[in-house]
Amino acid sequence: MGPHPAVADVRLAVRRALAGFPAGRPALVACSGGADSVALAAALAFEVAGSGRPAGLVTVDHNLQPGSGEQAARVLALGRELGLDPVLAESVRVEPGGGPEAAARTARYRVLDRFVPANLVLLGHTADDQAETVLLGLGRGSGPRSIAGMRPVSGGYLRPLLNLRRHQTEAACEALDLPWWHDPYNSDPRYGRVRLRREVLPLLEDVLAGGVVEALARTAEQLRDDQDALDELAERALVAARTDADSTGGLAVDALHTQPDAILGRVLKSWAERGGTGALTAAHVRELRRLIRNWHGQAAIDLPGGYRAIRASGTLNLISPADNDANWE
Repeated sequence: MGPHPAVADVRLAVRRALAGFPAGRPALVACSGGADSVALAAALAFEVAGSGRPAGLVTVDHNLQPGSGEQAARVLALGRELGLDPVLAESVRVEPGGGPEAAARTARYRVLDRFVPANLVLLGHTADDQAETVLLGLGRGSGPRSIAGMRPVSGGYLRPLLNLRRHQTEAACEALDLPWWHDPYNSDPRYGRVRLRREVLPLLEDVLAGGVVEALARTAEQLRDDQDALDELAERALVAARTDADSTGGLAVDALHTQPDAILGRVLKSWAERGGTGALTAAHVRELRRLIRNWHGQAAIDLPGGYRAIRASGTLNLISPADNDANWE
């Protein structure tokens, strides 16, 4: 008999994710000890056996709860049992600010970023996580890029399980008799994502007669395709509008005036942020667009980082903090 269907599904997802990369490139699974990442670690160990691809495991101890060090040690022991090598534990300090979930995520990725691009880093996000991400993006009004969710491949990060459900990873662990950890934070209603998982999504499934998680995951995938196409068109428009090759150079207004808003907004945001402003809000982009669409001699627009943008002589110019006293009239 073959493996349990859930085991087979997780293994196939990992096999397909690795297929696009050279066999000699090492892979590391980021493993918290939860069912998703444990199932992923077991599948990675199975798929690389005899392939020549080095494969290991890394776990991040956030030091946020008693016994976190012991949990990290258990994850390392499991990694060794699975035959992964190396198995690594990284201890981090979670800095305050931005909410505990975001702060922990920032600290975790600060560690994981050190392992890419030399390694492929596999993350255990499932379709359930994707659905939660889409709903959070909708609720925060974060725009289409946020609603497009997590990418299956992003730099050296792979998310092989985005088309699988959380119950499948749990079933895979049970079939393989693998223990997994129930993180108490995943049951704490103080966190928005937990309430989405335990209250909102079950209600939506009930009201809409099921299939909500899969539908949200499909929506994210479709939006990613649209976003990628728009980003490519915007990049071409940005190149065509530049008055010189320098990223801080100006943009020719005539080259942008006929662009649709979806393209123009992306051009202006990319141009300013590459010029050094830092992240622009939707309000900043709207004001920049007014300099192209509704020009009536208005003054410079203040942007993050002390930068300003001003239209002069048919060119949109980015003024750095050091040049703010220059005469642009």
